[in-house]
Amino acid sequence: MVIVEIPIGPQHPALHEPIMLRVRTEGEEVVEVAVNTGYNHRGIEKLLEKNSWIRGMYIAGRVCGICNAVHIQAYVQGVEKLMGVEPLPRANYIRTIVMELERIHSHMLISAVMAEIIGFDTLFMLLMRDRERIMYLKELVTGSRVHADIHTVGGVKRDLDEVRRDKILSELEKVEERLKYYKNVYENDYTIVKRLSEVGTISKSNALKMSVVGPTLRGSGVRSDVRSDDPYAAYPEISFNVVVRDEGDSWARMIVRLEEALESVNIIRHAIESLPQGPAIPKTIPRSAKPGEAISRVEAPRGELIYHLVSVGGPNPYRVKIRTPSFMNILNTDSVYLGHRLADVPVIFASYDPCISCTERVVVIDEKTGEKTYMNLRELARVESR
Repeated sequence: MVIVEIPIGPQHPALHEPIMLRVRTEGEEVVEVAVNTGYNHRGIEKLLEKNSWIRGMYIAGRVCGICNAVHIQAYVQGVEKLMGVEPLPRANYIRTIVMELERIHSHMLISAVMAEIIGFDTLFMLLMRDRERIMYLKELVTGSRVHADIHTVGGVKRDLDEVRRDKILSELEKVEERLKYYKNVYENDYTIVKRLSEVGTISKSNALKMSVVGPTLRGSGVRSDVRSDDPYAAYPEISFNVVVRDEGDSWARMIVRLEEALESVNIIRHAIESLPQGPAIPKTIPRSAKPGEAISRVEAPRGELIYHLVSVGGPNPYRVKIRTPSFMNILNTDSVYLGHRLADVPVIFASYDPCISCTERVVVIDEKTGEKTYMNLRELARVESR
C-alpha cells in the first residue's frame, strides 16, 4: 500500500486558526501525524515585558479572544501576589461570574464547531444563536461583548447592581433549558454518537502520560480541575461538581463540556445570590511590584492555564511566561489519530477544543551561555535546518 501525505492546514478545516497537521495515510487509515505550529506567533510575552504591570492586564486579555477573562485573572492573580494586594471579596465573586459566563460561551462555541465539522449545520446555527444570550450577559456585566477587561489589581472596574443581577438570573433560566436540550442531542442523536463514539480514545493512563488538561483530561476519567484543586477567586466558597467521564473518546470530551456548562450556570447563580456586601472597585491601584516571582494557575475553558511572572522591582515585569492548555492538548496527542480514518482527523482535533492564537510563542535559549533569542518562523526554520 502506498503511503500518501495529506496536509490538513494551515488554513484548517476544523477551526478558523492557522495550524498544519501533516497526515500520512495508507488508503483511508492514518498511520502518522506531525503537528506543525508557528503560523500565528505574535510576541505576546515580549510585549508584556516591555509594558507596565497595569498595561499588561490589557495585553494578557488579548492572548485569546474566547477566554480572555481567565487570562487576565491568571495575570492579575500573579501581580497581586507580587504587590502584596488582597482582592476585595465582592470583586472575587464578580470575577467568578464573568469567568463562568466565559466558560459557558466557550463550551457552546466548540459544541457548535463540532456540529459544523460533522455536517450538522442546523445544530451549529442553533447553538450559535443561543450562545448570543451569554455574550449579552457578558456585555451586561463587563461592558464589552468579547473582551472582558473588568479585572484590575485588587478588584474589578465595574460593580454589579440589582437590576443586572436580576437580568442575569432571568437569562440563565433560558440558557439552562437550551443547554439541557443540546446535551440530550449530543447524547442521543445517531449521527453525532456514530461520528464521535470510540473515536480518538485516550485511556486514563495515557491521558496522564500525555499531560493533557481540562475537559480532555476529565473526559478520560481523571478528576482534575484547578477551581477545585487550587481554588481562587470565589471558588473556595462555592461548591460545585467536577464533571468526569470514563469513555475517553471524542464524544466523552464533548459531553463533559456540556455538563460543565450546566454546572457553570449553578456556579453563577450561587455567586449572584451570595454576592458579598461592600466595595468591589479598589480606591487605589499600585503601580510597582517588589522583587520576586509568582506562579498563578486558573482553570480556563480548555484546562489548566499557568502564568509565571518575575519581577526585579519597578513598574514593569522582568519576565512573563504563559503556558496555555492547548499547548499540552495539541502537541502531546499526535498518536491519538493513528488507526483512524482520514475523515476522523478533524473530529478528533476539534474535540480538544484547540486554541492556536494563545499557544504560539517561541524562545530559543543557548545551552552554553543561557542567552535568550526571540525568533520568527523563518529564522527558526534556518536554525532547525542546520
